[in-house]
Amino acid sequence: MKAIKTVGVIGAGTMGSALAQKFAQEGFNVILADREMKFVEKGLGNIEEILNQGVERKIFTKENVENILSRITGVEKLEILASCEFIIEAIFEDLNAKKDLFKNLCQLVDANTILATNTSSFSVNELSKSVTYPERFIGMHYFFHAAKNRLVEIIPGEKTSKEVYEMMKMFSVKSGKDAITTKDSYGFAINRFFVPWLNEAVRILEDNVADTGTIDFVCKRLFGIGMGPFALMNATGVPIAYHAQKTLEVFGNYYKTTELLSKQAESKQEWEINDIDSNLLVAKEIEKEIRNRMLGCVFFVCSQILEEKVCSATELNRGSRIGLKWRKGPIDLMNKYGEEEVIRLVKLLTDKYSEKIPSSIMKENWFIDYVEMEIKNKIAVIKIARPEDMNALNEKLMFQLYNKFKEAEENKNIDTIIIHGLGKAFVAGADIKFFVQNIKNNSISKIENFTKFGQKVFKEIDESTKTIVAIINGLALGGGLELALCADIIWALPNALLAYPETGIGIYPGLGGTQRTAEKIGKGLSKYLIYTGKMINAENALQIGLVDDIISLDKFFDYTEGKEKIPEKTKSLIELNEKWLSTQDFFNINNIINIINGNVKFGSLAEDEAIKLNKTIEQKAPLALKTAEQLIDAAEGCESELKKLNYIFSTNDALLGLSSIGKKVEFTGT
Repeated sequence: MKAIKTVGVIGAGTMGSALAQKFAQEGFNVILADREMKFVEKGLGNIEEILNQGVERKIFTKENVENILSRITGVEKLEILASCEFIIEAIFEDLNAKKDLFKNLCQLVDANTILATNTSSFSVNELSKSVTYPERFIGMHYFFHAAKNRLVEIIPGEKTSKEVYEMMKMFSVKSGKDAITTKDSYGFAINRFFVPWLNEAVRILEDNVADTGTIDFVCKRLFGIGMGPFALMNATGVPIAYHAQKTLEVFGNYYKTTELLSKQAESKQEWEINDIDSNLLVAKEIEKEIRNRMLGCVFFVCSQILEEKVCSATELNRGSRIGLKWRKGPIDLMNKYGEEEVIRLVKLLTDKYSEKIPSSIMKENWFIDYVEMEIKNKIAVIKIARPEDMNALNEKLMFQLYNKFKEAEENKNIDTIIIHGLGKAFVAGADIKFFVQNIKNNSISKIENFTKFGQKVFKEIDESTKTIVAIINGLALGGGLELALCADIIWALPNALLAYPETGIGIYPGLGGTQRTAEKIGKGLSKYLIYTGKMINAENALQIGLVDDIISLDKFFDYTEGKEKIPEKTKSLIELNEKWLSTQDFFNINNIINIINGNVKFGSLAEDEAIKLNKTIEQKAPLALKTAEQLIDAAEGCESELKKLNYIFSTNDALLGLSSIGKKVEFTGT
């Protein structure tokens, strides 16, 4: 099959226009089609309006918007879609309309054109019967708002070829989406439990337990979400929730659509949501009833999903975190409440609706993989797989990384290990919440133990006799950059961004950053990165020798799929340009006390540039800066960083900085 360059989107409504926008944003040519030009023009107008809002919020420039719009062509004739390598339908949820569309489409496009449905309600296998060569047909279920929401469910049909499935996984990455794979089952994974969750909220209202405002208020607090179920239905459309729930009724008594939801959908009115004062306490019995029923709904349906093997626990949790923006996913919640409480809540529901308790309702089924590994020929590909949290390092992830790496290391058939991240980040540093919690609990020893173990893992990667390749596929912050520096070969994708933000949050790099960085690029430029916390792009990282090469996304897939041999690393002397030479010179001739006090020698650096650097560094935590300087200058190895941990995490600056991520703070130097 040909590489996807032009994407066809059929249906210029809310979903279709959002998909067209997103694909064009990611560099694809897009043909947006609908049955009449008035619908197409409305869709194009919506895209332009949203992009212009992005300009106002400084997400896009006017030039970005012009380029994106230039890649979208609006048409009313399906014949023009013949030039597309991939076409997805996003029309209204009518089974016969979708079937007719695919029958017509198959007469117009090449037999190798990949066809997909964005249905949220119907069977992919059923729709595939309307497609000639069903091997090229697949489900790609995107979530509202599709230009912003990163989740897509990939649903292979019974006849979908492996090649098409792999191409859609690759396309998801290229189009800026985080994909989970699900079985072809009504509701797939996320809507399968989310829609009954909405239905249960209506049932609670119908039973006069509480009003809409109270139910939303309790749910927002319980699930850590910004909008409650009634506000969410108003945002996406009450009829959509109704029709989705009707589709799920095949699963049993509990899934029966409430009469009140049916009436509300028929009325075409939004829910009236009464205001609740967040300072007022909801009556304990009412809150308990809402809690029991809403959690019971999630635990029951998600246990069914696991029992039916619709998707893995990892993907179910990840999809909920990314697609629904829940602070904790359903598997997180099951682990939080424990097996006994989960069974109790599910039994309340199954007894009431004469349903069977799912056999999967045991803790052993609630394991989440934060690190994944695939072995292809002599290559092990280790993926940091926590995209819902930007792949941030925590205790579980570090432990899993160690186990996966040891497995690859001990496999005599493997000679190369590739490490990369899923989603927008390689690794966006350590989990800050872990640090804050343990500082407040006076448990800094736990931070020390975590860091000590992390250093052990990184040391084993660094000292491996196999070829280790780190591919920085997005953000590499703090611990992420420290992990990459353990590799023999460091490649960056063009969108990579690298930084050491630690001194701006009151601490210093503690997983080898003060040592391996200096070994790689020298002390002067290491101090620049660590003192300023400035983000550098792939091109700048290449210029200073922090990465060894910049590779395309296509090359990334060629290497990780084992299609192309990884070249041997050749040592080449980096010749710094004038900008980096003068920056290096500045940090080589000035110590941190002089920099903080503004008493500096400019060296070859222009005075205005020196002043800018001073102003940037003045905003960082002085104790962290001084400690980082001591560690870099002493060059006593990575373990030397462990000696300063208790001291730095005991400072007021560390707690202030770690508790104020994204806010401007004034450090006191205490």
